[in-house]
Amino acid sequence: MVDAFLAAARDGDLDALIAVLHPDVVLRSDAGTARARHTVVLTGAKTAAAQATTFGRLFPHARPVLVNGAAGVLVSAGDRPLSVMAFTVTGGRIAAVDVIADPRRLAALGLTG
Repeated sequence: MVDAFLAAARDGDLDALIAVLHPDVVLRSDAGTARARHTVVLTGAKTAAAQATTFGRLFPHARPVLVNGAAGVLVSAGDRPLSVMAFTVTGGRIAAVDVIADPRRLAALGLTG
């Protein structure tokens, strides 16, 4: 599911993204106070897919990782992590995406790209 999500986001394929997302998907992004305008909650497959295509074009260096034992993605620029995304999959579709993009929280995780 994550591979299909990443491929569609990188290609800007809105229809393919909508196909892997639950119609009522919730995307939550916590960017902290440093990037407060990027702290959002988005609902619905079309809205989340549009956001993901933007992400896919801006951050081509995303790779699948495990987040607390579940499917996730690490987005980095060189060795600097930019965000971590955790996916909740229900009924074969992505029902939730939780994004940590807060530089302080990412630093506390001790991640490398």
